[in-house]
Amino acid sequence: MRLTAQCAMCRATAESALRSGNAMAGGLNTGIVYLMAFPYIAMGMAAFIWYRHHKNQRT
Repeated sequence: MRLTAQCAMCRATAESALRSGNAMAGGLNTGIVYLMAFPYIAMGMAAFIWYRHHKNQRT
């Protein structure tokens, strides 16, 4: 999985390691994606819970 939302330094390090045959570079990329996605998932869940709470209070 390759996304362009990674920091430039991490991406350059991972790409050079991948070219030299290091298998850990793929794990680094996956870890960066997980670290990037978690705050958005948490904020989305909080917004959904807030929405449901306020929707139930109106009725």
